[in-house]
Amino acid sequence: MIAEIRSWAGRHPRAFDAALVGVLCVLAVLTTTMAQPPRIVRWPPPAPAALAVCACAALLLHRARPRLTVLMTTGCTAVLGALGPAYGYEFGSTLTGPVMAALASLAWRTDGRTAARCTAAAALTLLAASALWPPGQVQLRPEQVGLAAVTLLPAAVADGLRSRRDYVTAVEARAEMAERTREEEAHRRVGAERMRIARELHDVVAHHITLAHAQAATADYLLATRPDAAAEVTGNLTATLTAALGELKATVGLLREHDETAGSTEPAPGLAQLPDLLASFDSVGLTVTLTRDGELLPLSPGVALTAYRITQEALTNVSKHALTTTAAVHLNYGEGRLTLTVTNNGPTPTGTGTAGYGLIGMRERAHAVGGHLHARPRPGAGFEVRADLPALAAPGPRPTTNRDAL
Repeated sequence: MIAEIRSWAGRHPRAFDAALVGVLCVLAVLTTTMAQPPRIVRWPPPAPAALAVCACAALLLHRARPRLTVLMTTGCTAVLGALGPAYGYEFGSTLTGPVMAALASLAWRTDGRTAARCTAAAALTLLAASALWPPGQVQLRPEQVGLAAVTLLPAAVADGLRSRRDYVTAVEARAEMAERTREEEAHRRVGAERMRIARELHDVVAHHITLAHAQAATADYLLATRPDAAAEVTGNLTATLTAALGELKATVGLLREHDETAGSTEPAPGLAQLPDLLASFDSVGLTVTLTRDGELLPLSPGVALTAYRITQEALTNVSKHALTTTAAVHLNYGEGRLTLTVTNNGPTPTGTGTAGYGLIGMRERAHAVGGHLHARPRPGAGFEVRADLPALAAPGPRPTTNRDAL
């Protein structure tokens, strides 16, 4: 029943207010018509009846002006209580109904401090009006104190309901924020994973396709004049394409796997595979020298993979863009860090096409493990790529297999 009334009141707020005002107005006017014992029913006296109607009518403003409504209902009801002894009616809960309704509305629509202050002021005003009037006849009785206490009850109930409403709203807001945060975090992780996969595919494809292109061009050039040399280059081309297809198949195949334990368990590329990487550039006419300084430091798999991929991409760029047949790779170990430098002395032709993602990918790889990368032209001619990497990667997942290397 209460739930139905509340639902109806929510759908028809104005009709509910009008019904409440009508009920309270009838009760208040009837109270002013009953004299004290023997409670003879008579016509309502004009002054008390008018005050009762004004007190009830003020409730029509409680949604827009709750404070003004409390002030008007309290003032009219206080005067009604003061006039009670003169007109012979009792100052009871039927007369204070408009005040209690106004205080309940105020507690529901404002903060707790405002509701507490207004409720205390209204209760003290009604108690003083009923006890100190007429002048010189103080009539403080227990029922008057009880009536003032009852006046506090609706405001207390409404304040409790408001607090519960605010708590539920806050809980719902926190749940919505948590859900939104989870979605944003999921999108962020998906974006990071896509960038990581894109870098890996770029490094694999760019390296092998560049070598294959150079080998194919060399074989085409030698085919007419030196068929034996062309056959050797063609054999290298076949090996390069086979390696490219193998790495591409492993990389794309891992994206289709749902079982995290499935897939290849071979170790991810690292500095141990660096000599094989450098030797692969011999087939395209690029001679790479490798030097080391300092005492070897143990590297985490993530840092080792990052150093390998940066070297691979830097040398691929040399073979594609630099007009040179030599390059140098230098590894410097010191103070818990690895400094990787890839240099060449060849001029870089202008107008080689649009900018790619090689340098961007190298920088992202270095930052992912807590390092830095600098790429700049060398004085005179050539280009230098220098990566400063920590011996141990920044906190995060460590790639230990080809699956994790993605």
